[in-house]
Amino acid sequence: MAAQHPGHPLRVGIDGVCGAGKTTFARELRDAVETAGRPAVHVDSDGFHHVRARRYRQGRTSARGYYEDAYDFDGLVARVLEPLGPGGSREYATRIHDLRSDEVVTGETARCPVDAVVLFDATFLQRDGLRACWDEVIYLQSDEAAATARGIARDGLPAEAYATRYLAACRLYLAEQRPAERASIVVEHTDPAAPRITVRRR
Repeated sequence: MAAQHPGHPLRVGIDGVCGAGKTTFARELRDAVETAGRPAVHVDSDGFHHVRARRYRQGRTSARGYYEDAYDFDGLVARVLEPLGPGGSREYATRIHDLRSDEVVTGETARCPVDAVVLFDATFLQRDGLRACWDEVIYLQSDEAAATARGIARDGLPAEAYATRYLAACRLYLAEQRPAERASIVVEHTDPAAPRITVRRR
């Protein structure tokens, strides 16, 4: 990451199923990039959800609803990925939604150094219409049982409720988009303390 200089901030997506350890990995990667001498920015995916009415319009337990409606990826593209891409202004939104209050946020922006590595972690980052906006995608490969156990512990949900909405949504994503096959880097991440690159395509 630190060796790449595309002429604009390097846009890196950290992908993986729920509970794969994406946020922890992104923070560790940010620190490693900074240690290597490059500025690094971690954009928090919690600031890029749809409003609650949109998130639950297909029902609070709907897997398809979580897959299609959880994140405002159009907003992410327009407000972050395009401004940070070739010819962009480098002025990006740090968030567009407040998850706690469910309010749309406008005007919270920052200017990104041209040589920065920008990290964004979320599930479903390689859906159609989004893949072309990343310069690199790191897919965290995790055993389903291990990832599910971490997700349940993190979210405090009953196992059945978690499986019905979140695990089922991840299975839809895996079947429809084959993210591990499309990512530029695949990291074995069943044990977050021992990440290991297994595929490097660029």
